[in-house]
Amino acid sequence: MQSHDHDYDLVVRGATLASAAEVFEADLGVKDGTIAAVGRGLRRGAEEIDARGLILTPGGLDPHCHIEEPAEGGGVQEESFVTGSAAALAGGTTSFICFVPQWKGHPIAATAESYEATARAAMADYSFHQIITDPTPDVLEREVPALVARGIRSLKVFLTYDPLRLTDGQFLEVLATARRLGALVTVHCENFDAIGWRIRALLAAGLTDPLQHAWARPPVVEREATHRAIALAELVDQPIQVFHVSCDAAAEEIARARARGVKVWGETCPQYLTLSTDDLARPDFEGAKAVCSPALRAPEERARVWARIQDGTLDVVSSDHCGFSFATAKRAPGSSGYGQGGAAARADGLPAFNAIPNGVPGIETRMPVLFSEGVSAGRIDLPAFVRLTSANAARLFGLQGRKGSLAPGADADLVLWDPTAERTLANADLHHAIDYTPWEGLRLKGLPTTTIRRGEVAVRDGAVLAQPGSGRFLARGPYDLVRPTGRVPDGFDAAGR
Repeated sequence: MQSHDHDYDLVVRGATLASAAEVFEADLGVKDGTIAAVGRGLRRGAEEIDARGLILTPGGLDPHCHIEEPAEGGGVQEESFVTGSAAALAGGTTSFICFVPQWKGHPIAATAESYEATARAAMADYSFHQIITDPTPDVLEREVPALVARGIRSLKVFLTYDPLRLTDGQFLEVLATARRLGALVTVHCENFDAIGWRIRALLAAGLTDPLQHAWARPPVVEREATHRAIALAELVDQPIQVFHVSCDAAAEEIARARARGVKVWGETCPQYLTLSTDDLARPDFEGAKAVCSPALRAPEERARVWARIQDGTLDVVSSDHCGFSFATAKRAPGSSGYGQGGAAARADGLPAFNAIPNGVPGIETRMPVLFSEGVSAGRIDLPAFVRLTSANAARLFGLQGRKGSLAPGADADLVLWDPTAERTLANADLHHAIDYTPWEGLRLKGLPTTTIRRGEVAVRDGAVLAQPGSGRFLARGPYDLVRPTGRVPDGFDAAGR
């Protein structure tokens, strides 16, 4: 119960507030888990934080992370909802969206209920994308509408990887279903057959190192699939987001489509802004730590991806957190389950590049790396940082007004940043379950000092105070951004709306 001596549960005093639109100095008052007031000289709070000299941003929303995800063979990813959300909160992320898997030959219900139960251990707020790998009539006509009705309003499809990928015909059916239901479709864009063809040739040539992972999937295979995904979405008149754009060639397809009025958005990740093929080429198999898909690009590509952030083509930065420990999974042939193109192991017993599990851990480092390399380095300003880390994802995924905002009425998800603090990134200091970070040794400037989730201090000076199970499921209702444009070829609406 709040005392009559206090107007607010919490007041953050004297911070520099950074919203998606502006930067200003003010106090912020919290009551009952939401932002109650922003202004000068607010009355007393039951708890007060002196934030002079600090920057206050909305809590991060990471819309793309893989946490405690079950595999078809019965295994589960190492990152649990407890460790994953501790890492998220420590890095300034107060909400995330992860993935409910579907396996070919199985209904969605085979995994959805148990995975949602597992997620209740989270300490950050959470929502889900539903992966669609087997879009049978029953899945599309009965199961997906039931999911959307429960607030899972985004579908994820893959155009590569066996056994996840969809054919173009299946993709069209998913797009049409999403349009009828008012859901967003998110797409992993790479050309499956082109990658397989390159892999077979590389293996035949005896080229098996982690660097060859990038050779197997060059920018052209991402560009082609991005173009194709957008074209099919345009045919159906269904909005899509292209996940983890790694290169300018793919971003250019998004920019061209947006100029035509197509509802398509693009995200990228810190790995494409800071790492490169140089990291894949590290000796002693260390390059395996940087294997993710789409692959890391040549060093000069990083500046082009930054430019696409600066021009607004790429307007969300997610982590695509997908952790596989180096000492175990990254060094175990075929442990990913998605090997393609033949031989899985080399003569030294280590996996060939096509059998290294894809993914890097980054849920805790996403915001600090972007703050340091973006804001502190002068590449982006504070409002752009807020848009990239929370506000745009909230708008895109139906959480606007609740997350990513400093306006009264929004959830009191807040992060205090010390823009002058510096530290060298070390995995030993991180909270995730993975035994490495690809940013080991990176010097950071600008660090989160306090994370507040729905008005409660969840992390202070690196110590996680939140309790398992204190996160909440974020159901997402209908919202205007994913409405179709009303434009279809020849005026004939094949989706039958």
